[in-house]
Order: sequence, then C-alpha cells, then structure tokens
Amino acid sequence: MHELRPAGERGPTNLGWLDSRHTFSFGGYHDPRHAGFRDLLVINEDRVAAGAGFAPHDHRDMEIVSYVISGALKHRDSLGNGSVIRPGEIQRMSAGTGIRHSEDNASDRETVHFLQMWIRPERAGLPPGYEQKTLPPAGAASRLDLIGARTGGDNCVTIHQDVSLWRALLAGGDAGVVLPILRGRHAWVQAVHGQAVVNGVGLGAGDGLKLSDEAEVAIGAQAPAELLIFDLA
Repeated sequence: MHELRPAGERGPTNLGWLDSRHTFSFGGYHDPRHAGFRDLLVINEDRVAAGAGFAPHDHRDMEIVSYVISGALKHRDSLGNGSVIRPGEIQRMSAGTGIRHSEDNASDRETVHFLQMWIRPERAGLPPGYEQKTLPPAGAASRLDLIGARTGGDNCVTIHQDVSLWRALLAGGDAGVVLPILRGRHAWVQAVHGQAVVNGVGLGAGDGLKLSDEAEVAIGAQAPAELLIFDLA
C-alpha cells in the first residue's frame, strides 16, 4: 500500500527571509490528514536567505535531524556546540530534557536549502546531545547508505528511536537500489532532487511516498537523483 504526498500540496510558510514547505502539520499549518507518519513527525524543506536565520529558541523531547541540500547552515546551542553543516553531512540534535539553539545561514551571499526532520524519541527525558557526521561520497554507481540509526556508526548519526534513515544516491541508468522492509514495518521516502521511480510511483524533488505492507523499497532513475528513506516501526 502506498500514498503519494506531492510536493505542491505541502503546507507553506513564507516570512520573506524563510521559504518553507511542510510535509506534515507544523506551526501554523495544520492538516489532520498529514500529521506525521509513525514516529516521523516533521519534514520541513527550508530555504533561508543569505545573512538570515532562526533566533535562539528552545526544544524538548525530540530527535531533530538536519540535512543540507545546498549552501551552509550554522548551528549554535546551549551545550556549547558550534558548527557549520554542508552538503554531504548530517546533523542530529537530541533535545531531551531541554536545549536552546540557533540556526543561521552561514553565508551572506547565497541561500541555504535544507531539510529538517523531527522524530519522536524512544522516551521522554533523555539527556540533550549533538552529533554531526560526514557521509560517504557519491560514486559512479547507485548506492544506498545508512546515515541514521539507533546504533549510530562511522557515517551514521545515532537516533534514539527504532528508526533507520537511509540515503539513496541514484547514478541513473543502472539497476538502482533496493531496501528490504521487514514484515510489520513501514517506510517513508522523501525525494531530495532529481526524478525517480519508487515501487512503480514517480517522484520528483519534494515529493514524499508513504509505504506500508510492502516487502521492499525499490528505487530506479534514468538520471542522477537523491532520496531519503525512513524505515519505521
């Protein structure tokens, strides 16, 4: 069973310096038909203008994953962490018992374009934490990389929930990639860029696909494409 979430039907927020599209209900956008999927609660596609950003603000009891598509995102938090996240990297912030942070465009010349995803943690009251990892580079063939999981890893952030996050890089024109899904689990596929076919459904940049009662996620593309896949309990 699958359900397409077209990019053009997402909820918008435009503040001038911020152009955001919400896959699920978020902030002032509320849609009871799209209020998260399993433990995946938020997928926001944000574009922040040069020199602008989110002022310091608080979070609690959430796993927050940021994935930069283009440009550079500057992070500062109350734990003393400070970093810049660029394409080819992934960041996980555990809000836990409470964390305060800011996010700014690291450039005064170009827009930063990124995805931010919120996942319900396995329990409330976890210690707040921060992690940033460099992802494997693209190659000549299509590849599937685990970039977020409960166990963490060398190129994989730790997510405190029974969720695995995969990145699919499609070279285009080859056999593509296949991710098996265990019985009783679910998947959400988010297209980052390019055009791909997932379990027979065409996806373009910004589209999402909900999958339940499927044995696998099979992805192919005729040209380079990039997608994120959430394997969910």
